[in-house]
Amino acid sequence: MPPPDQAADNAALRADIRRLGDLLGETLVRQEGAEVLGLVEQVRLLSRTDGEATAELLGNIDLETAAKLVRAFSTYFHLANVTEQVHRGREFAARRAREGSLLAQTADQLVDADPKHLADTLANLAVRPVFTAHPTEAARRSVLNKLRRIGELLERIHREHAAAGISPADSARATPAHRPATAPDAAAARRTSYERSADRRLAEVIDLLWQTDELRIARPEPTDEARNAVYYLDELYREAVPEVLEELHEELARVGVALPEGVRPLTFGTWIGGDRDGNPNVTPQVTWDVLNLQHEYGIKDALDTIDDLRNSLSTSVRLAGASEELLVSLEADLKLLPELSPRYKRMNAEEPYRLKATCVRLKLENTRERLAAGTPHVDGRDYLGTRELVADLKLIQESLRSHRGELIADGRLARAIRTVEAFGLQLATMDVREHAEAHHHALGQLFDRLGEEAWRYNDMPREYRQKLLAKELRSRRPLAPTPAPLDAAGTKTLGVFTTIREGFERFGDEIVESYIISMCQGADDVFAAAVLAREAGLIDLHSGVARIGIVPLLETTDELQQADRILEEMLSDPSYRLLVSLRGDIQEVMLGYSDSSKFGGITTSQWEIHRAQRRLRDVAHRYGIRLRLFHGRGGTVGRGGGPSHEAILAQPWGTLEGEIKVTEQGEVISDKYLLPSLARENLELTLSATLAASAMHTSPRQAPEELARWDAAMDSVSQAAHTAYRGLVEQEDLPKYFFAATPVDQLASLHLGSRPSRRPDSGAGLDGLRAIPWVFGWTQSRQIVPGWYGVGSGLAAARAAGLGDVLPEMYGKWHFFRNFLSNVAMTLAKTDLRIARHYVEQLVPAELRHIFDQITAEHDLTLREVLRLTGENELLEHNPVLKQTFTVRDAYLDPISYLQVALLRRQREEAAAGRPEDPLRARALLLTVNGIAAGLRNTG
Repeated sequence: MPPPDQAADNAALRADIRRLGDLLGETLVRQEGAEVLGLVEQVRLLSRTDGEATAELLGNIDLETAAKLVRAFSTYFHLANVTEQVHRGREFAARRAREGSLLAQTADQLVDADPKHLADTLANLAVRPVFTAHPTEAARRSVLNKLRRIGELLERIHREHAAAGISPADSARATPAHRPATAPDAAAARRTSYERSADRRLAEVIDLLWQTDELRIARPEPTDEARNAVYYLDELYREAVPEVLEELHEELARVGVALPEGVRPLTFGTWIGGDRDGNPNVTPQVTWDVLNLQHEYGIKDALDTIDDLRNSLSTSVRLAGASEELLVSLEADLKLLPELSPRYKRMNAEEPYRLKATCVRLKLENTRERLAAGTPHVDGRDYLGTRELVADLKLIQESLRSHRGELIADGRLARAIRTVEAFGLQLATMDVREHAEAHHHALGQLFDRLGEEAWRYNDMPREYRQKLLAKELRSRRPLAPTPAPLDAAGTKTLGVFTTIREGFERFGDEIVESYIISMCQGADDVFAAAVLAREAGLIDLHSGVARIGIVPLLETTDELQQADRILEEMLSDPSYRLLVSLRGDIQEVMLGYSDSSKFGGITTSQWEIHRAQRRLRDVAHRYGIRLRLFHGRGGTVGRGGGPSHEAILAQPWGTLEGEIKVTEQGEVISDKYLLPSLARENLELTLSATLAASAMHTSPRQAPEELARWDAAMDSVSQAAHTAYRGLVEQEDLPKYFFAATPVDQLASLHLGSRPSRRPDSGAGLDGLRAIPWVFGWTQSRQIVPGWYGVGSGLAAARAAGLGDVLPEMYGKWHFFRNFLSNVAMTLAKTDLRIARHYVEQLVPAELRHIFDQITAEHDLTLREVLRLTGENELLEHNPVLKQTFTVRDAYLDPISYLQVALLRRQREEAAAGRPEDPLRARALLLTVNGIAAGLRNTG
């Protein structure tokens, strides 16, 4: 039974959902008529008791009414989702008040850390969430804006209640359905009056939400996706990031430690405009356009920060004084900025801090104008990157510190400096990604043209090619004249490196840090990208220049198993080792969760990623370099998703040395960052976990013999799980079953993102289907196979092999294994084979249904094995609130699934008859896809 305060919070959550549900009902009556609301209620109640009757009712409904029904249920999910987000934020705040923040708790742990290792951790602390453009966010930004407004209104209601001394339990009784007709006291009267006003505002937004088309009419371009990322970065700049960084510094100071000068503990990254792998829409020009867009908003945010400082820095030199360095700098600024209004010079003549901040503002405006005009940087008149801006602010800070302004210097000004350092003028550092074969395609033309080798480039064995590229990397010669004699594809590939170099000249070196090679299988793939970077002038080993880092992306099971070999081949080459040295002895390696899971199954993917990290750690230590791991986690468990905090703490010892990068994509971004309270919570969770894991987890938590026993057991689980998973996906009938049982063919019509759902020239089967639509299809049909298939077979095989006593030990004491099973259990809870069976019976030919029988058998086995280890009688037994949430959602989700099946069946029947597609049916079908995504809170 939950404690009283939690029970009250849960009651308040249900009350808020009921409040919004009532208002949605009023919207339906206003907008569509009482009969639509009546039908919604009829279907909702019927689906709870009689699925067949619900399916029959919805199967015969007209298309216009079907679309309205789907929209009503989908809108409910959007409202329920934002309400749950608001209450998660309230729970976070209550927990902070009760137990202290996670950062405070982590700081308390640091007193037990080894001082030298702690100093190294703090010197290297660098957490970077990386926003990607992967097409997994079904909701439009127009919808998200309105949901954010609803969240703000709900938060305001709760603040008003708290100010009036109204408890969550009383708040729950004050919803529209429970509000008293007469107020017994003045406080209740005020509450009732305010809530009437709040309900009017909420109703207004819900009406607007209903009148907003949730379907995109066109596929977004990369610059549209960049604007979406900027939307979140803008909000993070204003509130969550300054607060989290300030608390981090304060808590560290409380326990007697501090971050060294120049450390940026939190920054942001982006793939948008830089991820070219399989996306022909990302051209060098697009990369350029996105960089310009980011700077447009980054400079605007910096200007807002400087304006806030100008308003505050009224310190008089007559009363407090200023340093000679500041005064000399100010004098130089005034000479180089003659356009500065004489009014400022006159009015702020004795306020050097304010006048210096005004000069900083003018330099920012000049920077914006320079970027728009494409003119060169002029020292002292504008900024090339963020370093010069930060240097100006720190000059003000040091002068204040030395003239009795310590509180200002280490308060408001320090907060501004930390925020500017976190975002830079670019808001987010862009990663560039390209497929390994694209680099070889370009280099093949250049090497074959020279005619120096007995082999044609494409015929070279990998080992020979590796030696050739290593030799070329340390050469001084250019491989080709400018422009290089390349075909269109090769020119495009080399053009990205040229764009990066030109970007450095225009924007500064902070815009791009990593060049990522997807489907990297060996050191030759890494060396190929490095040689092209040399051709573009980004790398010159003889001159000590390495302006970008080259990052292998290990995606498939085979590549993960070869991770140590690949890194060893890279670092054992003297030329490449010099490149790493020039990059500060840091080698970044990206681990791909999506493709490894798609090809190997969830168990093998998670285990091989875990083991790859250990092996990479050992190689890095042997070569005396620092390893930066970049986790390419998707939004779903089937693509590496799950709680970030637990995932970070479950990393192998020694793999975190203060630095980590993690992709954020799709619904994960809006779920984590839509509301300021949640943004702060998630940033704090990630920072605290990284700090704790880096500083404290420096040796194995287990004895060697214990870990060896668990490793052997996990090998047994993984092997059997992999066999079971491949036994499913290698079946000849599986592609036909997958496309018949799921609406995956609708993905392209949803216009979720600029990136195609298939790899180029991949054919019509499963191999070319990206991991996102693979998970998308299974999720929509409620089978969610990628999140759990094979786990039961793996656990049962280990038990049969005599490891039945080891598995509970692993679950009780091993972070990795417990976190893995927790995520699998969550996916099982979202799986509904009752609904999935309806998809199969209505859409899949009889001769293919044996696939579903196999899926059902593995599901039942996995469920039994997971419950046996967790000690629960049913899933989520120890999380009754979440279990209740899923039950309530099913009452709204099931009708959408029944409608989707009916619409898919009609669509396919008409297509088979050669009739053109009905636009209204196509629209209704896409609405069901959006609705299920909202109900399950993920697409892929």
